[in-house]
Amino acid sequence: MTEQMKVEDLIILHEDNHVIVVLKPQNVPSCEDESKDKDLLTVIKEYIKIKNNKPGNVYVGLVHRLDRPTGGVMVYAKSSKAAARLSEQMKTGDFEKKYYTVLVGSPRESKATLTNYMKKNPINNMVYVCGPTENGAKFAELDYTVLDEKDGLSLAEVRLHTGRSHQIR
Repeated sequence: MTEQMKVEDLIILHEDNHVIVVLKPQNVPSCEDESKDKDLLTVIKEYIKIKNNKPGNVYVGLVHRLDRPTGGVMVYAKSSKAAARLSEQMKTGDFEKKYYTVLVGSPRESKATLTNYMKKNPINNMVYVCGPTENGAKFAELDYTVLDEKDGLSLAEVRLHTGRSHQIR
């Protein structure tokens, strides 16, 4: 059993009237999922409610997601207007998402575009690469660049062209 996240565990990197930027720990959902485990969106709402001594419901808009096993920086909107503007920026490409990952070993190419088809198995919640004609297959594409290599590990920057579940694997 994993320990549930609490308000005092929240690491805030930036906060203003429009957005709150936080560090999402690994194995914490970005928002509520079928597990009903405590999620980061709920913790942020609790934090704002306490901080502003606000009765009733608190609005926090989910702008993007990170897979549950992934830790990293997340941006949440503190108003519906901010959520709409950030969503529009994501559509137009003005909101840039980068991912950094540590790889065991080194890819053959230091910079490349990977294209695959992926399918999620709902029974075990695992995603795997499959053929393009397989029922439920979804196109997935990303670019990566190896930034550094040391002691059998590589640091890579990844930019997604598609946002498939567990795409960076």
